[in-house]
Amino acid sequence: MATDPVRTSFFIDGAWREPAQVSTFPVISPLTEEQIGSVPSATTDDVDAAVGAARSALRRPGWRDLDHGARAAHLRRFADELEARAEDRASTVTAENGMPITLARFAEGAAPVQLLRYYADLIEATPIEERRESRPLPGTTVVRREPVGVVAAIAPWNFPAVLSMFKIAPALAAGCTVVLKPSPETSLDAYVLAEAAIAADLPAGVLNIVNGGTDIGQYLVAHPHVDKVAFTGSTAAGREIGRVCGELIRPVTLELGGKSAALVLDDADVEQTVTGLATASLLNTGQTCYMSTRILVPATRYDTWVDAISAMSASLPIGDPMDETVAVGPLASRRHRDRVLSLIDRGRSEGGTVTTGGGRPADHDRGFFVEPTVFAGVDNSATIAREEVFGPVLTVLRYDDIDDAIALANDSAYGLGGTVWTADEERGVEVARRVETGSFGVNYFNLDWGSPFGGVKASGIGRELGPEGLAAYQHTKSIFLPASA
Repeated sequence: MATDPVRTSFFIDGAWREPAQVSTFPVISPLTEEQIGSVPSATTDDVDAAVGAARSALRRPGWRDLDHGARAAHLRRFADELEARAEDRASTVTAENGMPITLARFAEGAAPVQLLRYYADLIEATPIEERRESRPLPGTTVVRREPVGVVAAIAPWNFPAVLSMFKIAPALAAGCTVVLKPSPETSLDAYVLAEAAIAADLPAGVLNIVNGGTDIGQYLVAHPHVDKVAFTGSTAAGREIGRVCGELIRPVTLELGGKSAALVLDDADVEQTVTGLATASLLNTGQTCYMSTRILVPATRYDTWVDAISAMSASLPIGDPMDETVAVGPLASRRHRDRVLSLIDRGRSEGGTVTTGGGRPADHDRGFFVEPTVFAGVDNSATIAREEVFGPVLTVLRYDDIDDAIALANDSAYGLGGTVWTADEERGVEVARRVETGSFGVNYFNLDWGSPFGGVKASGIGRELGPEGLAAYQHTKSIFLPASA
């Protein structure tokens, strides 16, 4: 981690600003369990300053009146500066939350750069206005796209850099301004983002960053000068944010939890499937919202699949996330590690059989590690099969036929991701069409920057990525012009 581990300021109105009061959050290494840095904790005065700066920047001609080409140029310069800092940001995230460095280099280093360039290209190709023939009266309607305003962006700790950029890139492309609140556990990497914004000469106040806990997040969400909220995090927190935004009639995008299913069809190749599930079900040590953690397999080959999935999980290298050979790092915090272990204990108490893992690795006496764990012998009503664990814990469930598998996949409060594994791609697409979810993969799972991502049911409201992600930060205005006499 090359970035300064001790930070004392906030990034507000294009410059470093000292906090209103001196209070800090420690940054704890999930590998060593020791403090590796600290960041200041905001007060409501600091949030007021950040929102005020964003509101002022929104009204300045230097941002408000830019054409799409000029705004795209700002995003590209920002991307170039982030690209120059990609390795620093990736290693900082790994130090903060234990993400394996090979994943962090893409997800936290390269991906934010790609997103800025994608939205630069998209906004440059998107007209500010279009004209439509009006109905039923003769005439023309000018449909104009305008920025929604000041955006409160609240990012989680599992993919802090890229999930921040899911919000920042389309918001800036649309002409909005942003106040970002990172998670307290992963705030250091946001300072690399701020340094890139300064180097890119991003106009003052367009991006502002303040740190804080739940109380500061609540204050930001309800702030009278915020026009939209974009949140990624737990369903419980999302419900509260949705309630506040509903009362305020404030637009909100909520990307929340998941308990996605992997439907393994009877023609699926065992070796190829379990190799794919290592990523689709255990990416980032299972701390990924769309993971396929309920694995549905044919009852006639249940034992074969349990053995194969267990062997794959047991084979994944565990250790220092800076080691490029490691696939499973520590969980992000002590509190989260303890929650995952408690859910494993709950699974055992409800009659589940642990076929591999089930606790802390014997050869790691420190660090917030949990072994990749597989449960067999439970049905879809078990807590371990219904509640989001957000860790390296899989449940293998049996089904009788394809209709039963789809019914099991849909028997969930969530609907965020999912996969199907089959030798017949068209058969897989037909299954995908029947599963109640916002995104799905056939023999793989991939987030496509050009396509919408988001959930249904308790997994959220709204979409990020793609043109739909840009539209979430725009209002449309219709201007009717009657036909000439």
